[in-house]
Amino acid sequence: MVQVAQFTYNPFQENTYVVYDDTRSCVIFDPGCSNTAEQESMDSFIRTNDLLPVRLINTHCHIDHILGNRYIAERFGLELEIHQGEEAMLARGEQVAAMYGIPYPAPSPAPGRYIADLEWIAFGNTRMQALLTPGHSPASLCFYFPDDQLLIAGDVLFQGSIGRTDLPGGDYDTLLHSIHSRLLVLDDAVRVFPGHGPETTIGLERRSNPFLV
Repeated sequence: MVQVAQFTYNPFQENTYVVYDDTRSCVIFDPGCSNTAEQESMDSFIRTNDLLPVRLINTHCHIDHILGNRYIAERFGLELEIHQGEEAMLARGEQVAAMYGIPYPAPSPAPGRYIADLEWIAFGNTRMQALLTPGHSPASLCFYFPDDQLLIAGDVLFQGSIGRTDLPGGDYDTLLHSIHSRLLVLDDAVRVFPGHGPETTIGLERRSNPFLV
């Protein structure tokens, strides 16, 4: 059974997740750590819990989700994994940081590997499936853990809301189609860990999310 550790980082209050199982292998999703204190909090958690980071994954490449990419990649010797459709977004990181007036600690490394839609990814004793869910960004991915009934959702689905679609590459109808065809087909009990804000469930969002009912 996996455990999920959440860290909220940077001026955008972005959720970074470390997902690990009983082998102590872990995946780091969307490292938004943007300064030394945030980097040290991540490093301390991994060290204290004797974890072995084995994958570095971005659900998508908006600036708040990539600020810690280089630190994590270099600290733990990992290659960045994204969907190929997010590569142009990743390359604009420095420009976007300047536009928002926020520090960009170090440019993200280029992706070392692309993740395909519906690809199964394994680490430790755990498996997860990548679900292509565009609409908030050109090629957002969610990651479904069927054995644990949980979903790392990026900025696709939130508690009581959905991802914004007014950023480059966003499209409202595309996002709604992604949510209905890829996420709402999951069981009500699936726990959803979004890129911002609190945890929710598929059932709660199916019943009460004003964008979906």
